[in-house]
Amino acid sequence: MIKFIFSTFLFLLLALVTQAQPQTREELEKQRAQLRKEIDETEALLNKNKSVTKENLLQYKLILNKVNLQDRVIDNINKDLNRLDDNMYLISKDIRHYDRLLDTLKQEYAKSMIYAYKNRSSYDFLNFIFSAANFNDAIKRISYLKSYRSYREMQGENIFRTQSQRKKRIVDLNGAKIEKNSVLTVQSKEMAVLEAQQREKDRIIAELKKQGKQLNNQIAAKRKQMQRVSNEIAAAIKRAQEEARREALSRAASENEKARKEAEKIAKANSTLDPKSTTKSNITSVKKVEPVKMESVLLNADNIVLNANFERNRGALPWPLDRGVILMHYGSNTLPSGSVLVVTSVTISADIGTSVKAVFEGVVTAVKPIDDMMVVIVQHGRYFTTYSNLTGVTVQKGQDIKTGQLLGRVAANFDGVGAIDFYISNENSNYDPEKWLRRR
Repeated sequence: MIKFIFSTFLFLLLALVTQAQPQTREELEKQRAQLRKEIDETEALLNKNKSVTKENLLQYKLILNKVNLQDRVIDNINKDLNRLDDNMYLISKDIRHYDRLLDTLKQEYAKSMIYAYKNRSSYDFLNFIFSAANFNDAIKRISYLKSYRSYREMQGENIFRTQSQRKKRIVDLNGAKIEKNSVLTVQSKEMAVLEAQQREKDRIIAELKKQGKQLNNQIAAKRKQMQRVSNEIAAAIKRAQEEARREALSRAASENEKARKEAEKIAKANSTLDPKSTTKSNITSVKKVEPVKMESVLLNADNIVLNANFERNRGALPWPLDRGVILMHYGSNTLPSGSVLVVTSVTISADIGTSVKAVFEGVVTAVKPIDDMMVVIVQHGRYFTTYSNLTGVTVQKGQDIKTGQLLGRVAANFDGVGAIDFYISNENSNYDPEKWLRRR
């Protein structure tokens, strides 16, 4: 009996766990809806870019993103199918458990009914009671007969309850099978969409490869442009270092001059009181103030806090563009032609004329024209952010700026689509900007 009760409790607990499963389904459907939204946005950008006569890197990146998103949709569907398979397995297991339970309950109930049939006469009932040794024993026998009758009733109720639960699980199993067939239909459609996207990707790659010579020329021009920008960043950092050194030396000289004058004043006052005192020795004994040596010459009392705040916001900086598609990441980038382009920035594409904003407060250290584009460099303590390929620049050298302030607008790149190159660096090295910007 105890074993039966424990088994029933364990089974009900398992049923409760199974009923909690739809929450996972809701999460999967929510994730799938978000992926489809991103696919629609990418499709809109792709269709908009098709107005350009020739295939370009932006089209390649967009179709690549679209294929990756579609892969994730199919992976989401596969997870849903696995969830349904697991659920169907558990339901089938429950049904088999109910079958075994019903067999046991029916056998026990049949035995009790046979026993009751054999002892059905009133004579047997009275004989069982009056054969008691004493009155208390008779009372116990009457209680036993009542308990036995209740037990038989409970057996019948357990059989009906188990049959009801079994029917419910069969309904659940049929529902899960219908849902699985529906998901399989969706999977088939999404697979067809993925195949079409793969064909479109292969077509764009083939067209880009046909433009081999033109693409190679663009890559060569891009390398030269990046080198000019890198040189300008290095020059801006060097100028900032020299200015910081001059300011430090000037500040130290000013402090020394102030100290010397103060010493002269004190010495003059002392000589008035004591003619024998030596004014010259008092002046020459003044200790010179040397510039304070710090981790970086670029750090001073004015920007130490700014520098610390910039470092503290690593991974949380806003993007220079509100929306955009990454064309090239920091480091090595393999192009459709097979060529590898190593960049020290992140290239972000957006509509020509899109606002480019400062990612952090600082001071504009350079506004330079390079070829047909403008470059803006902003200093944040010992760190520098650079915004390349701008037009309509709205700031000037030496200007203090705030986070989110407009610097200029996106200009066209070699493909004729809008894009900027965004750099983060200090006097020692370049950094991967994506590790500093907040996750989208």
